[in-house]
This record gives sequence, C-alpha cells and structure tokens, in this order.
Amino acid sequence: MAATQHAWAVVEHGKPLQKIEIPIPEPTGTEILIRVTHCGVCHSDLHFWEGFYDLGGGKRMYVKDRGATLPRAPGHEIFGTVVKHGPDANPKTVSVGSSRVVYPWVGCGKCGRCEDGDDNLCVAQNIRGIFTNGGFAQYITVPHARYLVDCGNVNPSVACTFGCSGLTVLSSIQKLKPLRPEEPVLLIGAGGLGLACIAMLQALGHKNIVTADISAEKRHAALDAGTTAVMDSRAEDPVKEAIQAAGGPLAGAIDFVCSKQTAEFAMASVGKGGKVIAVGIMGGEMSLSLVPFTFGSKSLIGNITGTPQHLRDVAEIAQSGKLSPIPITEVPWDQANDALQELHAGKVTGRLVLIH
Repeated sequence: MAATQHAWAVVEHGKPLQKIEIPIPEPTGTEILIRVTHCGVCHSDLHFWEGFYDLGGGKRMYVKDRGATLPRAPGHEIFGTVVKHGPDANPKTVSVGSSRVVYPWVGCGKCGRCEDGDDNLCVAQNIRGIFTNGGFAQYITVPHARYLVDCGNVNPSVACTFGCSGLTVLSSIQKLKPLRPEEPVLLIGAGGLGLACIAMLQALGHKNIVTADISAEKRHAALDAGTTAVMDSRAEDPVKEAIQAAGGPLAGAIDFVCSKQTAEFAMASVGKGGKVIAVGIMGGEMSLSLVPFTFGSKSLIGNITGTPQHLRDVAEIAQSGKLSPIPITEVPWDQANDALQELHAGKVTGRLVLIH
C-alpha cells in the first residue's frame, strides 16, 4: 500500500476545496483503516466550508473555536471497505474486505455519555470531517469496530447517508414520542433530511405528514416521497395553512432549517402538548412568548445527530425493506467542489454522493 493518499480539503474557509496529498493513517490500538468508496455531501459540510455558524444578533461561532483546524477533508456520511486492523482490533469482528457504514460522531470513549452509548453528546468528540479527516479523503480510520455498521444489500450510495441523515431523523422522531400513527407531524425543509424523515415516518407507520418548503421542486419531491400534504413556508399565513393541511393543530414539528422564521412557524403550529424538534443549523434567534408556551405545555427540544444504536436501528429498518430510499445523485469524487457549490446554491434534491 502507498504511504500517501489524496483528499479534497478545506484549506481556507470559503475558498474552493484543494486536492492535497496527505499520509494514509496507520491504525493503532483498536483502530480500523477504511478505504472510502462513497460519501454523502451534507449541509453541515457547507457550514464547515464557510467556517462559522450564525448565532443571531450579528454574532457568529467559528469552527476554529470548536477546535477544528485546517487543512481538513470534510465529509461525514461515509461508506467504505475495511483495509487494515490496528494491533488490538479483533479481525473476526469485521474482516478485511468487508463494506460498512461509518458512525462519524465519535466520542472520547471515556466519559459517562460515551459509556451510555451517547457519543453524540460527548463534549470531547472527534467527529470525522471536522476534527479529523472525513470522507472527502480516500482513507480514514475509526477508533473501534463498534463504529462500523453492516447494511447488508442496501445500495452503498443510500447506506452512506444513514451516518447522518438516517440516524438524525430517527433520533428526531423518537423525541416526538409518544406519537400515535394518525397524529399529524409538520416537517420544515424537504432537502435530504426532510425526505429521509418522510421515509422513516412511513416506515414506522405514521400516516399524517405535512411538509413545508420554499422550493416548488422540493415540495414535489416530498409528494413523490409520500408526504400527505405540502405547503409553501413563505405563505401569507403559514401556520393557518399547516393546521388546515393537517386537519387540526400539529402534534409535533421537526425543523430541518432552524432559522428565526421556521422556528417561530413550528412553535406556533403545534397544539397543546406539542413538541418542536430543532435539527437544522441555519441559525439566528427566535422570539418566544412565554405565557402561551407555558399554557400550551409545549416543548422545544434540540437534536444533534444520533447514537451508534440509532445507526444500527436505521440499518435494520432499511434491510427490512420498509425504508424507501431518498433520491440520490452520484457525483465523481474529483467533482467534490462542484457538488459543494450545487448544494450551496440550493440546487440539490435529495442527496449528492461522491463516488471514489
């Protein structure tokens, strides 16, 4: 094996990715070396490329303040092939040549959160594509076999998305529980996550889904995916339209955008006891009238990705045949810059996946 690899990397925030040569990491301890074959292109990759998050009120949180350094190969929706084991890894757990989805939200492995299996809540994460190189590189390591999940015969271009969009939507839906199949749910945003959520809700037996998006093309994609109704979130009275489409106040809402406008729309649309799950990171601030919030016994819950168990559960649901695949557009790995810019321009329906 060669000693070096190529990676499409952020060398300067906001500037085109550069193809750089970096060492192929040598797996140590229980680490496993993966040859990346597929990598989804996610909106979180865009935020990393831009270098900041909008906190509202003119304030920003910079990725460097999270401890991220450059150059860095982004990409966290990773599918690849096992190449080599570290000296303490058990080759019988996952053999060389096996293809697996990577869980990218790796925790420190030592804290209480990690011991409970909640790597996504660890305060010392080593996320692939942010704090260490991700799937825009040719090779990555994972710290342990437990972060590799078998998806059987699921198309690798679909399976790679389970590491972010798949596990995130399952985690978000579970936060809405208890939720009866007929109770209406509002989804804001019909991008890759929104379409994945429609598919997951259907797989779990939910039958009343209202999807809001500003794009007519994405609303059409949501209808194709099986949502019950669609609406333009820029409507004159979006709350009224959402409630009418649902047949009454919403039991819950999942906001895959999370701007000031969408967050306030979601909160106003849910009925008494309703829950709003905040997933997107477009950013900003929202206004919240506290008395109606209390009288309505409403909940606003943040959701950051999901756990390794969520990924295993998504893989199981997908292999059962119940989970419809989202629209996938495969893009050659050398067109990583074009893929990122298409996403930045809002031209993507479903998910772009880089093929190595």
